[in-house]
Amino acid sequence: MKIYTIAESINIMSKTIGPAIREQNKGPIQQMAQEELEKGSDMLDLNLGPARKAGDEMMAWLVKTVQEVKKDVRLALDTTNTLAVEAGLKVCNERALVNSISAQPQSMQERLPLVKKYDADFVALTMSEEGIPRDASERAVALSTIMAMGDELGIEHARYWVDPIVLPVSVDINQVKAYMEFLPMVKDIVPGATNTCGLSNVSNGAPNDLRPVLNRVYLMMLYNLGQESAIVDAYDKDMMDLCQGKMQAQVDYVGKLQNGEEVAPSNDTEKVLYKTFKVLNGDVLYSHSWLQD
Repeated sequence: MKIYTIAESINIMSKTIGPAIREQNKGPIQQMAQEELEKGSDMLDLNLGPARKAGDEMMAWLVKTVQEVKKDVRLALDTTNTLAVEAGLKVCNERALVNSISAQPQSMQERLPLVKKYDADFVALTMSEEGIPRDASERAVALSTIMAMGDELGIEHARYWVDPIVLPVSVDINQVKAYMEFLPMVKDIVPGATNTCGLSNVSNGAPNDLRPVLNRVYLMMLYNLGQESAIVDAYDKDMMDLCQGKMQAQVDYVGKLQNGEEVAPSNDTEKVLYKTFKVLNGDVLYSHSWLQD
């Protein structure tokens, strides 16, 4: 198993990184970038949120700051400020990933031309004017809408990183299952595309001790359905080990469960995998206490 990892921690909402970005203090940012790369991250996400005030200057400075750590690092430009996105694209040394473009008309009209102009990759977020898709069909419609405008602009399908949108298992198991139903359809809709996701969303609302295993087991399940990349916490060693192919026995065990084999757990690790799989597969109603038992 190998998952392309996009490290999520350079985020303006961070208590340490936020002030460093606003004060243009390179030290904490470059230290984090170096650590994320040393832990095996393939790409770094630079998240400025709305970046309403001088967002373009902030993004350009941030890109240059991180590239001082590694000249050819690949970067995801993560902000709702389109001017900031373009400012970042102008100074990226390598092909950037625009995070993200939805099927909402304003998002497509503002950002898809930038993808073409700067030969960038982009996250195709399967969300429309109606909001979060309810099922696999609505995800397919949203992606097809993005692709229609992308094709008009001559954007290669290889530039697409499709995000089917991960939602919390504690809120709606049907959404968790809808992602898994839709994932194998991505290559049929956009041949040549890859995929990615904000993986940790699946465990939102769960106790902190349950979140890491929910994230890992869901990624194992998604991998077996064709997941190629994910936005993850590079400081989660177990997650990085999983993405780097160091937990193949666990992946194989979950794969057997996905294939319908009723393989009884033979040790404590498999017991945790088994119970977590049953919840994420919709076989058992989500419950903190059941997972913690």
